[in-house]
Parts: sequence; structure tokens; C-alpha cells
Amino acid sequence: MTAQTGEMLKRLGIAVVFGIAFAYIESAVVVYLRVIFHPNGFTFPLEVFGVTAEAKRLLLTEIGRETATIVLILTAAWLFGRFVWERVAYFLAIFAVWDVFYYFWLKVLLDWPASIMDWDVLFLIPAVWASPTLYPVLVSVLMFAFAAAILHRCAHGRLLIVARGDWLGWLVSVGIVVASFCLGGRHITRADYVEHFPPWLFAIGYVLGTGVCARVLLRNGRHGGMQACAGPT
Repeated sequence: MTAQTGEMLKRLGIAVVFGIAFAYIESAVVVYLRVIFHPNGFTFPLEVFGVTAEAKRLLLTEIGRETATIVLILTAAWLFGRFVWERVAYFLAIFAVWDVFYYFWLKVLLDWPASIMDWDVLFLIPAVWASPTLYPVLVSVLMFAFAAAILHRCAHGRLLIVARGDWLGWLVSVGIVVASFCLGGRHITRADYVEHFPPWLFAIGYVLGTGVCARVLLRNGRHGGMQACAGPT
């Protein structure tokens, strides 16, 4: 193992610890929220929420908390990374670890989810996202793998070359995946909620995103060389 790889692994390890600890904070908040809003148990279909003034205020508070969560992860990524692509990679890695360990800690604290196909509300911005827990975990696995590959390249001073078509592919992929989650979230108060999440649509977005990541890494592998990773910003 080279000194560069060792340093990269050390920094990534610290970022992973940060993500795990932050995931515990997130899961602890959810434990309290479920006691408040779901005293009879967190089960789908969910009860209609946000119809009273107090409920709307709490919903806005939760949206603010989710926004603050993303800001915190962005801030941590900025501090961990030294260059643009390192910061992108640390954001992806921390987000992925935070997301996966969120479910790990909920399993420890609440013995939930009972299976990877249990439904969860994933996000509230710009609309409600919902799906079985399997799908956000799959996204997180891809994010962490790609982040680790980026960090390995940057540790050895190699530039990550991304074409305009790659950015377009990622944008379309993310849009499709988010759309599948939002479609699942639109009907979580209905008895037939399961029928409204389209696994096929998620699969299209996920396979596209995986393919773009693989293409970028393969292309950069062929152009390996000694080019510097993006300069400090």
C-alpha cells in the first residue's frame, strides 16, 4: 500500500465514522417523531398529515431539518476534501454511509425495518419521496462505490475527466430515480400505495446512472497518466 492510498483510507475512514454518528442522530430524531405522530405504530398506508395549522408548522420544521442535514453533509464534504472532485466524492460517501446506517440504527433502536421491502418516507423536498427501503440503500451503495473510486484516483494525482454527455446522463438518471420515489410518495395514505411505486422506472434510472459511472471510470482508466487531480479551490 502506498502512502497516498494509506492517507486516503484514513481520511475516508474518518468520514465514515462521521456518517455513522450522524446517522444515529437522524435515527434518534425519527424515533421521537414516530412516538409523536405514530403512537399506534409506523405502518403504511400512513394517516393523512398536515391538515391542521399545527401539523403544517411541524411539517415545515421537518423540511427545514432535512435541508439542514444536506447543508451539514455538504459542509463536512468541503472540510474533508481538498479539491473539487475530492469534495464531490466525500459528499457522496458521507451521504451513502449516513443513509445506510440510518436504517441500521433504526433496526437497533426499534427493530425496524422488519425486511428490506418495508416502506419508508425518504424525503420531503420538493415533494414526498417513498419506497421500500431496498431502493435508497441500492442508491447509497452505488454512491459509495463511485466515491471510493474517485478518491483513489485523486490520492494518486490523476484527473477525473467527465464529458458533457456524462453530466447529462447523471442528470437524467437522478431525475428518473427521484421521479420513481415521488410517484411512490404521492399515494402513501391510500390502501393501494404499493402499486404506485414503479420499480421498473427506478431500475431504468439506476442502470443508467451505474452505466455512466462505469463509463467515466473506464475512460479515465485508459487515460490514467500523471495528470493532477483538480486543483485546490
